[in-house]
Amino acid sequence: MSFHDLLSSDESLFLNPQFLDPDFIPPLVKYRENEETEIAHCIQPLLQGRNGKHVLISGVPGIGKTLAVKQVFKQMEEETSEVYFLYVNCWKKESPYKILLELCHQLQYKWVMNKNFDDLLRAVSELVNQKSAVIVLDEADKIQDYSILYTLLESLHRKSLILISNTKYLLSLIDDRIKSRLMPSLLDFRSYTYDEVHGILEERVKYVFVRGVLDSSCLDLIAEKTFEAKDLRKGLFLLKESGEIAESSSSRKILSSHTEKALSKLADFIHKEEDLNSEEKTILDIVKRNQGKTVKEIFGEYEVKTGKSYRTFQRKIKDLEKSNVINTQEDHTNSEGRNRIVYVSDIKTLDEF
Repeated sequence: MSFHDLLSSDESLFLNPQFLDPDFIPPLVKYRENEETEIAHCIQPLLQGRNGKHVLISGVPGIGKTLAVKQVFKQMEEETSEVYFLYVNCWKKESPYKILLELCHQLQYKWVMNKNFDDLLRAVSELVNQKSAVIVLDEADKIQDYSILYTLLESLHRKSLILISNTKYLLSLIDDRIKSRLMPSLLDFRSYTYDEVHGILEERVKYVFVRGVLDSSCLDLIAEKTFEAKDLRKGLFLLKESGEIAESSSSRKILSSHTEKALSKLADFIHKEEDLNSEEKTILDIVKRNQGKTVKEIFGEYEVKTGKSYRTFQRKIKDLEKSNVINTQEDHTNSEGRNRIVYVSDIKTLDEF
């Protein structure tokens, strides 16, 4: 590399690195116009003083579900001040109490100290019922107790509930009495095509990097790997890492060698089936054959096969869930008590990256 190709200490390849943040809402959410229109149609009655429709949005992670909803929010907030637009991430706020506490925070109700569930519900209802509200429950499959849906449906007058889930199985976990009141429209987000992935990343590059610093071969490679992973967040990660690796090398261009290094770092963030120990593989194999069954049912086969205790099994299940190898969801339709349903996540094998 010649001296001319070296980046000086006061130069940067980045213009707006925040555009690579997965939570950043770009000026245009490409290829989700139809989905955004459907979401807007469900919310539209609230702008006319009527009750809105409820929506269950499903699709694999990283395909723009949350982004599309937030884009609709952004547009509608510019049209009206008579509707509250409230968003709760149920991975972080999983219990009914925490959900109400988060709603209070967003409604700027500050007197939450020592308040119980009923107190918080009363505060949320009084504020929301002065206007209307769209309430998004993202990662809805992580909600501990779906009775919160019944509570919101019964307590709020003009509302639209939007549930976002990575799985289509969510409704099967909800009590029939709640489903009959919810009656959501079902909106399934398809995965992006390769051309769409390439177009989305190309659009981000225009805002993120100095013009011309990203070699076209790098973008093609990143788009290819992102399409294979079916997760746009991985493409954003690769763009950011490629740029930072190039800068650390004082390069004025982001080259394929920089992207190759970024790909090796991506593997550190993806739990691969090859990394599982023999016992974890045994559990995963049982789950694959018994998708949608309860933890107790899975344990029955595990116990027969290994003779190990339920405590050991529970610990392994938690480890696999933390590594995003499996998903578990509360089953509220089981009259015999609380239990969890087990599914396999969309994990990748080593040769896929």
